[in-house]
Formats: sequence, structure tokens, C-alpha cells
Amino acid sequence: MLKKINTYRRAFTKRLTKNIGHSNFEPNIALFHKAEIKNILICRPNARLGNQLLISPLIQEVATTFPGCKIDLFVKGGLSPFIFKNYENVNTIIQLPNKHFKHFGKYLKSWLSLKKKKYDLIINVEKDSSSGRLSTQFNRSKYKFLGDTNEDSQSKYKDYAHIAKYPIYNLRNYLTLFGIKDNNNPIPSLDLKLSDEEIAQGKKLVNDIIQNEKPTICIFTFATGSKCYSESWWETFYDRLKAEYENYNIIEVLPVENVSQIAFRAPTFYSRDVREIGSFIANTALFIGADSGIMHLASAAKTPTVGLFSGTNITKYEPYNNNSVAIDTNNSTIDDWIKIINTALLK
Repeated sequence: MLKKINTYRRAFTKRLTKNIGHSNFEPNIALFHKAEIKNILICRPNARLGNQLLISPLIQEVATTFPGCKIDLFVKGGLSPFIFKNYENVNTIIQLPNKHFKHFGKYLKSWLSLKKKKYDLIINVEKDSSSGRLSTQFNRSKYKFLGDTNEDSQSKYKDYAHIAKYPIYNLRNYLTLFGIKDNNNPIPSLDLKLSDEEIAQGKKLVNDIIQNEKPTICIFTFATGSKCYSESWWETFYDRLKAEYENYNIIEVLPVENVSQIAFRAPTFYSRDVREIGSFIANTALFIGADSGIMHLASAAKTPTVGLFSGTNITKYEPYNNNSVAIDTNNSTIDDWIKIINTALLK
């Protein structure tokens, strides 16, 4: 029953909020002073690990555009304080509970807390997020960016479709309306901002498992729903990896569910701490895994990442930078995958 109610709630709020902001928040260049933008709210109320990691480039962009600013985050779930632990500009993190109805008091309190502070700029990351648009309208701010798509940017940038990139392209375009020079710098990478201490601890975790000098390939065999490859698919792929990379260790990072699509045949690493998992992956030569939050975590750990995609969302979620690459497994063979992996390892 709660799932049905939540489905209706999503549909209702999406219809209610789809036209918010199209005419109410036009920029006023005469009143805008870049140096006055000090307190900023970024709204991305989505609990998934991947979706929260994917706003890290936007946070870096905002911090660079407005030096010295303080950034509050309006998010969902409990991961953001860990993901953005080492982001100096991130100030307050306002968290909606994962389950609205089970923790309705906390849910309501989080929404009401938004009214306690006035912001200079509010940024809604995802234009199709009902909660994001509502929270942008709900708050007090001099300027509000609803995250609406910019057609010029769509045609100008080949990588516009990527979910970490189009919010930045759209924001850059919006700010040019205030007289801010168009920013053509490369889009920042996903970044967990691991400390030297965390990386050193991750190295110890890897060494405790392998106890040799060979470099390590990290695999992640799990994913949610249709993104998860079958056990037989992974068994075949794992056997080929072992044959091709005898001079490498292969370690499987396990999901929180503690399951393995290769029946735990490889040495394994398990942790529920996203920063510990990130520090572990940061000490490996390559990460291979299907589209998942852990794939984005590997990318944010700055490890070359090979993302395996069997659906149509490759341009939206593919890993980028740090010699990372996405593979469309529907339109390629295992021999093709090995060639791509070899290239990623040699760069």
C-alpha cells in the first residue's frame, strides 16, 4: 500500500511542479554581483550512491565560480556526509529520510529547516525532480536556477547528455545571462577527495589480501535490476580475465548484500563504509563493473574505470576521465572488451 501511495505521490508532485520557475525567476543583470554570492543551496534529494556522487563535479564547479562560498546540500538518505566529508565549501547537509511515511516527522522537519536560512543562489540539479523543484521554490533566495535544459548547450557539447555534465552546462549558460563570462573549462571529474591517510589505509587493505607485488584489477559483479549481468555471463568473463591477466591480482569488491555473481571464486573485499571502499579501489590498477553506484565510486576514487552497459543509458552514466571507458556489451564481443581493457591498463 505504501508503495502504491508513493507512486501516486510521485506522479502528482511531478505534474504539480513541472512548470515551476519558467516565468518567475528571470535574471536581473542590474542587481547581480558575483562577489555577493556567498551562501548557496544545491538541491538533489535522491538517496542513491551514484546520483549523489554525480553531483560532486557541480559542487566543484560552484566552488570555483564563487570563491569562498558556503554550500548547503538538500539531499536524501545518509550518504552525503560521508561522500562530501572532505569538501571544504560544503557547510550544512539537510537530509530527507529514505522512507517518507515511516519517518514523517523527520521528513517534515527537514523541509521546514529550509526556511531557516536565506540563500544568495539556489541550484536545482535535476529539472525533472519534483522534490528538487519544490525545494527551490520553497526557499528564500535572491536567485534561483531550476535546472532547465538549454538547447544551445545541447547542440554545442557532444557530452551534454551525461548526468554529471548537463547540470554544469546549464548553470554556465544561466550565469552568462548575468554577465559572467562563458566557462569553457573541462567538466570536473567525480571526486571523493580521499585524504592521504585514507589512501594509505586503502593500500594496507589491498596488501592484506594479495600479499604480493603484482598490480590488482578490481571487479564488481553486482548491480540492480536489469543492469545486473547473470552468473553465467560473469563466470565466462571472469575465466577470460584470469587467463588474460595472469600477472595481475583480481579481487572482487562485494555489494552491501554480500553476494557474488562468480560464487566467491576470487579473493573478496567487503565493507559498508563508502570511503573505505573508495580508498581500497584507489589502490588498484583498474576497476571493472556494471553501471552502479560502486562504478561511480571507483570513478570518484580516480581509478581507471571500465563500465559495462547492457542498456541504453551509456551516454548518461558512462565513467569519464582518468582513462575510464564505457563498453556497450550488447554491440561488442569479449575479444573487444579485452582490447579495451588492455588500452585502459596501458595508458
